[in-house]
Amino acid sequence: MALDRFQNTVDGKRVPVRDTFESLDPFTGKPWALVPLDGPMEVEAAVSAARKAFRSPQWAGLTATARGKLLVRLADLIAENAERLAALETRDNGKLLAEMTAQLRYIPEWFRYFGGLADKIEGSVLPIDKAGMFAFTRREPIGVIAAIVPWNSPLMLLTWKLAPLLAAGNTVVIKPSEHTSVSALEFVKLFEQAGFPPGVVNTVTGMPLEVGVPLVNHPDVAKIAFTGGEPGGIAVYRAAAEGLKTVTLELGGKSANIVFADANIGNAVNGAISGIFAASGQTCIAGSRLLVQRSVHDQVVDGVVKLAATARIGNPSDAQTQVGPITTQAQRARVLSYLDIARAEGAEAVLGGKTPDAAELKDGWFVEPTIFTGVNNQMRIAREEVFGPVLSIIPFDDEEEAYAIANDSPYGLAAGLWTADIARAIRGSANLEAGTVWVNSYRAVSYMAPFGGYKRSGVGRESGQEAIDAYLQTKTVWIDTAGQVANPFIIR
Repeated sequence: MALDRFQNTVDGKRVPVRDTFESLDPFTGKPWALVPLDGPMEVEAAVSAARKAFRSPQWAGLTATARGKLLVRLADLIAENAERLAALETRDNGKLLAEMTAQLRYIPEWFRYFGGLADKIEGSVLPIDKAGMFAFTRREPIGVIAAIVPWNSPLMLLTWKLAPLLAAGNTVVIKPSEHTSVSALEFVKLFEQAGFPPGVVNTVTGMPLEVGVPLVNHPDVAKIAFTGGEPGGIAVYRAAAEGLKTVTLELGGKSANIVFADANIGNAVNGAISGIFAASGQTCIAGSRLLVQRSVHDQVVDGVVKLAATARIGNPSDAQTQVGPITTQAQRARVLSYLDIARAEGAEAVLGGKTPDAAELKDGWFVEPTIFTGVNNQMRIAREEVFGPVLSIIPFDDEEEAYAIANDSPYGLAAGLWTADIARAIRGSANLEAGTVWVNSYRAVSYMAPFGGYKRSGVGRESGQEAIDAYLQTKTVWIDTAGQVANPFIIR
């Protein structure tokens, strides 16, 4: 069977393909598409196109209102193509079609929101202390942005970057994960249909060393927006420092989901399952540490195990499937290695702990939903990001201990808190060292709500009004209204 072929878009044109690599279907373990294998030459062409577009009257000459209207038009096109793009994403990364469809139907809201913000970017007049001077500020775009996105939710995480950076007036070169490039290559075609000028949105695909490194090091790239693992984030941060570039980094997490004895236990159990087994644990906000007050520990463990045991594992395109495969073969091997590590440390697998036995799943990259008890917070399984369907349950005695355990982590991306006590909810939101805290819920996100991490979970925020500031710089303008320079040798 012939494999589907895809092309990059640079300067508004589909780029001829010199070489390709295979994209693999995580459900079958077999190749299904051919993706362009780019190198430094393609990176140079993409950055040059973005730089030219940034200065062009077709883009730089647009009013902010006109930019916003382009984003709103794009949102409508995404909504029209949501099901098609979701199917491509599921084929490429193995996440549930139901989840990908929900994401694609929600993605247009980011473009509508930031489209509305585009002409709300304002400078200010300064009540300057210099007589005969008029001073004001302008908020201007930074330039060419490198947007580097991971394999777990490619279009959602790409949107979190694209919507604000375009609303601010920047241009972009997108580098999707080499494991899941297809949906991004199809997605960018919609920008042309929406009326964006050529070169505003460009793509390059390929391997990190051959494409990612020259992209982040390119002197015409002004900022890097990266979502991915900690090692990749550190490499990007170092490269940005060398070039004195700004960054937004959304990195890993080891989020604590805390259940107090006064919580609605049924809701907490559902929240724990959603927090770790949705998306097969392949989310940076996965609630991989379930902290349970000791008086209800056994009740919660029993509830979580019973519910997780009913999960239907299978084809992610099947509407009945609840747990799909791991996106890459290497990642599945990593997840399985952590199961061995946990057992060696003394944790007990009370559910799962292996690959499924079903014959129809043998070719896919599956790991059973796994729950460990007997975990303490110093074990590697509790401290390191597994990025798979693996839950560690840790008991605690009181509120103080719960927060101490939750905060005893190098990461601080998110946390959950389950309680009927509003005072405790407010105290917890203050005491937890995390960029997002959910109370009696888990995994809710919105285009209105800033998202990002504390500590090693990243730098900067995406979504919300705060996000657009990350793609703007401030210029101060001085005008001498007196018309005289008294002494050119003295700065006044």
